[in-house]
Amino acid sequence: MADIGNRELLERIADALERIAPPTISASDLSSGDAFLWDGLAPQAIAAFDPTDIDLLTGIDTQKTRLLDNTKRHAQGHAAHDVLLWGSRGMGKSALAKAVVRTLQKQGEDIALIEAPSDHLETLPALFTLLASTRRRFVIFIDDIGFSEGSSEPRTLRSMLEGGASQRPANVRLFVTSNRRHIVPRQMSEQDDPVNPRDAVDDQLALSDRFGLRLGFHAASQEDYLAIIARYAGVHGLEFDREDALLWAKQRGSRSGRVAWQYIVELAGRAGTSLT
Repeated sequence: MADIGNRELLERIADALERIAPPTISASDLSSGDAFLWDGLAPQAIAAFDPTDIDLLTGIDTQKTRLLDNTKRHAQGHAAHDVLLWGSRGMGKSALAKAVVRTLQKQGEDIALIEAPSDHLETLPALFTLLASTRRRFVIFIDDIGFSEGSSEPRTLRSMLEGGASQRPANVRLFVTSNRRHIVPRQMSEQDDPVNPRDAVDDQLALSDRFGLRLGFHAASQEDYLAIIARYAGVHGLEFDREDALLWAKQRGSRSGRVAWQYIVELAGRAGTSLT
């Protein structure tokens, strides 16, 4: 009787573990779907992949052109770069990365985006193995990456980009956003390191060098900020006052695409309308 009871208990535990375990996704499951989220164990399909339309992104025309061209090459099986999008917060780095993939999907290209949080870097080789078994093209998107001092993760990422055992497969490119041009912050303490201080700095800067395409996003000028608002307002049929828009930015201590969009949300709320 005891054996029967133990067996039933083990079966219940196994059933419970099966229910909470993430579903296994095969290469065939990745052949459709526009975007996925990598949780460190398996890619989960994103039901509604609806990023900002690329035509709405204002003030970053050069970045749009270069990223779209590079991503189209990748989607069509041609040589293409891994990309670092760096610079000011709220200036459209993440929005552009997603919008470019969606634009190409609408043009009929067979490419998908997989968003991978930066705290799952060590699990990406398992994702690479899965993606390498399909001919479809993928962009792995790592948003707002950053490393603590002394972290081994910069070397891990460098290995993925070039020359390591965990190097990403040919049908995958990495798009990474960072607020810093060199990703890893340079510490003043490096200048006091008595053992090869120049080598320590070069080792950190070598990470950004692994990206063949590096696109900078700079803080919006006053006119750029107003142009972004005008573009959004025109699409959504909203009227705005120039001085009111400038006051909104001044109160937030920033002019950016994000602050401009927040102002549009405020305008729509005042007008008693939605933005959907």
